[in-house]
Amino acid sequence: MNDSEKQQKENINEIGFQEEIYRRFGESKLKPEQYSALGLAYIGDAVYDLVIRTLVLRKGNYNVKTFHKMTSSIVKAEAQARLVESIEPDLNEEECRIFHHGRNAKSGTSAKNASIIDYRIATGFEALIGYLYLKEQMPRVIELIAMGLERTEQYS
Repeated sequence: MNDSEKQQKENINEIGFQEEIYRRFGESKLKPEQYSALGLAYIGDAVYDLVIRTLVLRKGNYNVKTFHKMTSSIVKAEAQARLVESIEPDLNEEECRIFHHGRNAKSGTSAKNASIIDYRIATGFEALIGYLYLKEQMPRVIELIAMGLERTEQYS
C-alpha cells in the first residue's frame, strides 16, 4: 500500500464510511425523513445484510455456500420479525414511528417464503435500519441488531 492509499484509508476511518461516499460523490438531495418507507427499506436491507455478512464471515473461513446458508437464516423475513419483536420495547418514539411507517407501506412485491405479516414487519425493520443509516447513526444500528440477535439467540 503506497502513502496515498494509506492516507485515503486513514481519512475514511477518521471521517467515516458515509462521509467518504458523500465526499466522493456528493451529498444526497434528500434528508432521511424525506425518503419513502420503501426507499428506506431498500437501503436498510443492504445495511442489515452487510452487518450480518460481516458477522458470519468473522466466524471462520468457510465456503460461500455455508456463508450464504448462515446469513440467509438470519436475514429472512421470519427471523427479522422475531428480532424486531424482541427490540420493539426499546425503540424510542422516532424509531417506532419509522418502523410503523415502513411496516404499513404497501409494497409492489409479495413475500416469497414468508407470511405477509412477517414480510411487513421485516420491511418496517429495514426501513428503520435505513433511516438510522442515513441519519449517520450506525452505532444505534449496531446496538439494535446486537440486542435483537442476542435476545432471539440467532447468532452465537
